[in-house]
Amino acid sequence: MAIKTANVLARVEPDIKEKAESIMAKLGVPASVVINMLYKQIVMTKSIPFSLSLPAAPLALDEMDAAAFDAIMQKGLDEARADRSRPASEVFKELRRGL
Repeated sequence: MAIKTANVLARVEPDIKEKAESIMAKLGVPASVVINMLYKQIVMTKSIPFSLSLPAAPLALDEMDAAAFDAIMQKGLDEARADRSRPASEVFKELRRGL
């Protein structure tokens, strides 16, 4: 077995780190083992071992036809009628976290 003497220093979002470490603790796998596994997969596959892609950007109003716009509006109306809404402050807070 190879001696592990190299260090990796990475900055991650605190809440993501906490959530990931909670899951790893439940699995009984330390972060160093997970990082080592990731690096080994990168070496073995000569690639990142999961899909990397850009999310599809939402269409702007001038890029959609009336039927697509009506469908989006109907979905929103249906969600509002079913009381599946969230306070605007919560939505903006989530948006700010993503920036």
